[in-house]
Amino acid sequence: SSCCRLSLPVAGCVAGCLFLLSLPVAGCLFLLQVVSSCCRLCCRLSLPVAGCLFLLQVVMQVVSSCCRLSLPVAGCDSGFGHALAKRLSDEGLQVFAGVLDVNGGGAQQLRERGSEKLKVLQLDVTDRPCDAFVVSAGLWGLVNNAGVLQCPTDAELHPITWYSRCMDVNFLSAVRMCQVFLPLLRRSRGRIVNVTSMAGEVPLPMFSSYGASKAAISMFSRVLRMEMCVWGVRVTLIQPGGFRTSSEDVSQFTDEVLAAVSPEAREDYGKMYISSLPGFLSKMSQQSSEDLSPVVEDMHHALLSVHPRPLYTPGQMAWLLPLLHRCCPAAVSEFLIRRLFVPSACRPTGLTTSQRRCPV
Repeated sequence: SSCCRLSLPVAGCVAGCLFLLSLPVAGCLFLLQVVSSCCRLCCRLSLPVAGCLFLLQVVMQVVSSCCRLSLPVAGCDSGFGHALAKRLSDEGLQVFAGVLDVNGGGAQQLRERGSEKLKVLQLDVTDRPCDAFVVSAGLWGLVNNAGVLQCPTDAELHPITWYSRCMDVNFLSAVRMCQVFLPLLRRSRGRIVNVTSMAGEVPLPMFSSYGASKAAISMFSRVLRMEMCVWGVRVTLIQPGGFRTSSEDVSQFTDEVLAAVSPEAREDYGKMYISSLPGFLSKMSQQSSEDLSPVVEDMHHALLSVHPRPLYTPGQMAWLLPLLHRCCPAAVSEFLIRRLFVPSACRPTGLTTSQRRCPV
């Protein structure tokens, strides 16, 4: 607005826009032509502030459609990553969609779109990312979305292999992806979007392994954000509430728990209680929202907005429950959390009527 009113040289207005947007060099030449033309038009016509806002919208449209912007997205078999890959490719961005099962239904749906901007690649996030993801220039963003939940189970009953797998997939895989792509992201002053969970901030019963792994990626992302700010790389956390992202076969979880649990724990908890735990996962999934658009919208904003927020909390209770946990006395917040997340349909065999209440 000031540039147009004071009739400053067009070059100064363009330089300011490029500085604010921190665009990759590859996309600046085309953007320069568009902004220069719009600036000259605004100055000649003496447009008011509304005209300058229109100019900003034009700039953002150029940014979102610039074909040089490439984005690897991990965890595109289903859920958030699957929906985000489709939206970004529809907007003209080059998307490398990483899937665990390249022959699965999710990968097939992405290929059927027939988009040249959408490349479906096999990616096991527990291993080093394949060379097909690595591009020589123009990498703008990285989305670490891959994750596993397993079956919500008491911490004592969790097989140690579940803890290892949750940490490997939900935490260490994101660290691997960041280390591989950060040299390119530092060059482009790009974006990193890591998907965590409300369970990583609020201690939820039955989610010990999942919550621990999400807390790890949350802390890693916060530290990385401070370290990368001097390089111009923005690191953002997406912390959703309850969303239904996939359907798992829960029948095998009971056998895995019974095979790994100690004889004493099996006797105290009882086979009936352990067998009821997969049903809790199914019920929780049914109560979760199927509309993934709030999360996808926040991921899109984190990748392409001029000023992405450090933290996004889409979904029911995604901001409320962490607030209550931080501000309320422990006895109050834990009482509320137990009422919401502890299954009441079946109790461990070893609990008598007098032992069912937790000590305050």
